[in-house]
Amino acid sequence: MVSIIWLGHAAFKIVTDKGKYIYLDPWLNRNPVSSIKTKDIKKADIVCVTHGHNDHIGDAIEIVKTTGAKLVCSPEIGHYADSKGLKYNEASCTLNIGGSARIDGITIHMTFAAHLTELYGEEWLSEGKMLPGAGSAGYVIETENGVRIYFAGDTGLFTDMRMIGEIYNPNIAILPIGGKYNMGPKLASIAVKWIRPEIVIPMHYNTFPIIKQDTKVLEDYIKESIPGVKLVVLKPGGKFKYSNT
Repeated sequence: MVSIIWLGHAAFKIVTDKGKYIYLDPWLNRNPVSSIKTKDIKKADIVCVTHGHNDHIGDAIEIVKTTGAKLVCSPEIGHYADSKGLKYNEASCTLNIGGSARIDGITIHMTFAAHLTELYGEEWLSEGKMLPGAGSAGYVIETENGVRIYFAGDTGLFTDMRMIGEIYNPNIAILPIGGKYNMGPKLASIAVKWIRPEIVIPMHYNTFPIIKQDTKVLEDYIKESIPGVKLVVLKPGGKFKYSNT
């Protein structure tokens, strides 16, 4: 049984079949809708970061430092983390698009994402200074018992989502629907049609008024064009459990 907990915005916690804790884009301390803060995290095994915007890299470095988790990220973010005390390719596991790694029985694939980015780290928060970025990514996470979760990160719709569906055949897709800085409900429904997961979980919406969305719109699109796919709408702190057995 895999548990997926939405921590608000694009931050998630996954507890795998065998009790491993994975955090995805853990922006917590400054996240106005986050259900937890970094002080609440006592255990983490893997922390995945999709890109360098501060609402995604968030508190990842602090969590890795305090828990000893492995940071999964691009090489550029890996080097940035190294400058903050996380030794490159020891505390981190750096990937590029199409690359994969196996960590504690969990396989992580880095996928393409269509999103512009620079790196907003501590320098952005204290000095308003942006650093060169490295583009954006998504991840497909395969748990010990073969549950496949596609975490799209921040992205627009792109046609290779068909390929992600064909190659990885995810059971669960976690997709943004905010519509201002990534896909809105209509484009997300097309992504669902191409990916064909069993379960869809929306994210990156209703954190701020500028990305306010009604999930009923997405639900209606899915019902009309993609019968058989289940939409799971979580509130921050809400949990969904899934088993493929």
